[in-house]
Amino acid sequence: MACSLVKKSVVGAALGAGTLFLVFGTHAPSYVKTAFHKVRRDAKDMVPLPFDIDRAREEIASLEPAIRENIEKLARAEVDVEHLDKEVAAIRTNMDVEKTAMLTLRESLKTGDYRLAGHSRVAYTEDEVKNDLARRYDSYNNVKKILEAKESTIKAKQSEIVAFRKQLVTMMAQKKTLTTKLDEIEARLRQIEATQTSNEFQLDGGALSHARETVADLEKKLEVMARKAEMEGRYAESGVPVEVNPTRDVVQEIDAEFTPASAPGTEAKTGGKSL
Repeated sequence: MACSLVKKSVVGAALGAGTLFLVFGTHAPSYVKTAFHKVRRDAKDMVPLPFDIDRAREEIASLEPAIRENIEKLARAEVDVEHLDKEVAAIRTNMDVEKTAMLTLRESLKTGDYRLAGHSRVAYTEDEVKNDLARRYDSYNNVKKILEAKESTIKAKQSEIVAFRKQLVTMMAQKKTLTTKLDEIEARLRQIEATQTSNEFQLDGGALSHARETVADLEKKLEVMARKAEMEGRYAESGVPVEVNPTRDVVQEIDAEFTPASAPGTEAKTGGKSL
């Protein structure tokens, strides 16, 4: 089963490569590479900026273990140098004492007085003094080599201390610089987001204003329609009512305006009666 899947994968890859070669010819690898980088770049561009900021903060925070390790190395190196300095000081003191003793023995060989300091009653032979002097001198030379080795170690440790301090200062400065830059980027992002929010609010406010104007126009139209309907109901009757002054003789005014003048004697025929 697994072999079959592997064979199918190999065949599929071969067919895909063959298709690309047929379409693009010898430039197929270049197209594939360009497509890969484009997809990778597009995918990276799709990552939200706040996510990249958080990722950068995590990367900066990952410097902390290295900084702590460097601090520990620096502390150890400084302590080692301090202890070595004490050892060297003690060795030098012992060597000075031993040097004084050897010079005293050497002087006794010149004077022939082979009594050691603090042992005035005990006399030694010349050979015994020489043997003791040789032993002391050999020990002195061995201690001298140890001293040189420790001094060399101190120099190396001091060089390490300088390197550790320089590296620590550099790492701390870089971390501070990166953190400051990241804070500036985040502040700039918030400013841009605030500006975008303000712009969106202004756009929404404009749309809201238009909506309010439209609703107000509709309300005015409804008021006009209602007022018109009221007026039509009020003035749509079969005449306009007119009030007549009770002291006014409308009949006489009509007769005077529209009745022809009476002929002579007409008034008598009618019996003197007037309409």
